[in-house]
Amino acid sequence: MFPLMFPACPAAPALPLEPSSPPGAGAMRVAIIGAGVIGLSSALCIHEQFHSLVPSLELEVYADHFTPHTTSDGAAGLWQPYLSDHGNLQETLWNKETFDYLLRHLHSPAAKEMGLFLISGYNLFTEPVEDPSWKNIVLGFRNLTPKELELFPGYSHGWFNTALMLEGRSYLPWLTNRLTQRGVKFFHKKVESFQELFSQGVDVVLNCSGMRAGDLQPDPELQPGRGQIIKVLAPWVKHFIITHNLKSGIYNSPYIIPGSEFTVLGGIYQHGNWSEENSAKDHKSIWDSCCRLLPTLQKAKIVEEWSGLRPARPTIRLERESIRLGNLQAEVIHNYGHGGFGITIHWGCAMAAARLFGSILQERKQLASPPGPRL
Repeated sequence: MFPLMFPACPAAPALPLEPSSPPGAGAMRVAIIGAGVIGLSSALCIHEQFHSLVPSLELEVYADHFTPHTTSDGAAGLWQPYLSDHGNLQETLWNKETFDYLLRHLHSPAAKEMGLFLISGYNLFTEPVEDPSWKNIVLGFRNLTPKELELFPGYSHGWFNTALMLEGRSYLPWLTNRLTQRGVKFFHKKVESFQELFSQGVDVVLNCSGMRAGDLQPDPELQPGRGQIIKVLAPWVKHFIITHNLKSGIYNSPYIIPGSEFTVLGGIYQHGNWSEENSAKDHKSIWDSCCRLLPTLQKAKIVEEWSGLRPARPTIRLERESIRLGNLQAEVIHNYGHGGFGITIHWGCAMAAARLFGSILQERKQLASPPGPRL
């Protein structure tokens, strides 16, 4: 068997291609499909809440891509939801739970290893807009003054606030290490069906497969939202700058997000485009528009280009589904369709998935009563 190592996570173990030994007798086996931020955080939340209540709990993570090769690794990592929640108060609550969870970690010794830090910056518009649903979640939200708007010719309205950065290329290895320390097993394997796992004796499947969810179960609402970014060395950039064009839609105008090492330039959102190849046309569009927004970027050194597919859906699919397999009733918890804000909403969704898992345990009399979220 050819083991694979996590290149960005030296403490993590080799990944077997198949489960190497049968589970313990009477074990409660949970398989998580997907090793992006949604899959890993859901696994951690479930293990933290239930391992002491269900001693036989065994978690297994299956994925064909691990850090640093997931969509989550490509994300800049800025905590910011879409401008409008379209009246979906549940998603706003999940966003808030994630921000508050991260804020509590901000001054912990783990924050640097997690890739977590504060960042302030600007959202810019060419016309007046309503304040966003998340204005009281972030820190110090306010409208821009006329003098500030003079810094950005062509923009007549905007906001300033302090939010959080959570860089996937640090956070995913951190989550992986936490899970490894807890005895969670990782398998480098492309799962072709839920049946495949249930036939191996898995009790519950968590479907956190992002864009691959449509392969496991048809979902016409799930569509790729292709993005492309350029990473540059520009240590003089200290604030994020996100522009908005209400006519072209989310992420289709330039944005500049400085990270701990690189600054991310973007501004591409192509609904329905499955290509993961970098496009020279999109590169030129991003570079030219970001340099117009911040001319000093013309001196920045390009270090990397990346493109990926955001798992876009009108609403996140986070629900339980019972599947009949012969005489067996199999349980699947779906947690996918987070679009371009997986990092922004991940922990709220992980807690919701853990509550659904608790309800399964209670129904199976494997738990006296499901715990509330333990943060």
